[in-house]
Amino acid sequence: MLSIIIPTLNESAAIRSCLTALQNYRRQGHEIIISDGGSLDDTTTLAQGLCDHIITTGKGRALQMNAGAAIAQGDSLLFLHADTRLPPAAELLIKNGLTKNTWGYFKIRLDGEHFLFRIIEALMNWRSQLSSIATGDQTLFIQQQLFRDINGFPEIDIMEDIAIGKQLKSTGQRPCFITTAVTTSCRRWQQHGILRTILLMWYLRLAYFLGSHPKTLAKKYP
Repeated sequence: MLSIIIPTLNESAAIRSCLTALQNYRRQGHEIIISDGGSLDDTTTLAQGLCDHIITTGKGRALQMNAGAAIAQGDSLLFLHADTRLPPAAELLIKNGLTKNTWGYFKIRLDGEHFLFRIIEALMNWRSQLSSIATGDQTLFIQQQLFRDINGFPEIDIMEDIAIGKQLKSTGQRPCFITTAVTTSCRRWQQHGILRTILLMWYLRLAYFLGSHPKTLAKKYP
């Protein structure tokens, strides 16, 4: 059984299409958990009937994903953003991946047509394969027991994907990298400008690496 955990915050524009695309997983016996950070729009109302559990927590992806994992019944956990779509038969890809590894993530494709998005996604995939640390958009999947053993996501304001990647690497267990891509939205780049967003994300990662506090960095995140 796979538990798909989706952290949400004001995702009324995306949540129904996200959950509709996942209904086949429910029919197969997997579960979907919405962990909402206090949306002020209709996110949780629109999710009614399309998922198995809706919980409300404090704001913050790490906190929300940990809360979702705490009630999950699946042997494996999948952390999915509301604007990311899984490839066909993702559950089989994950199942096969977890026969040899205890955690992993997907190759990513951005849904925009601009040529810069091809460069961005190529760099993201190259970096994650080289470092064994993925972005949240690459849809981390992990055996439930291992997630508990490392005490889940560090509950920091931002960069929780890097933080848990470091924790997982410290266990000595290599990730499974699934080369069939998930597709994620380019809305962040489109809203704030492609080059501006690239530079901001590079700055935030470098600042975190150099020791800046996540709470300070979160104030700069759009």
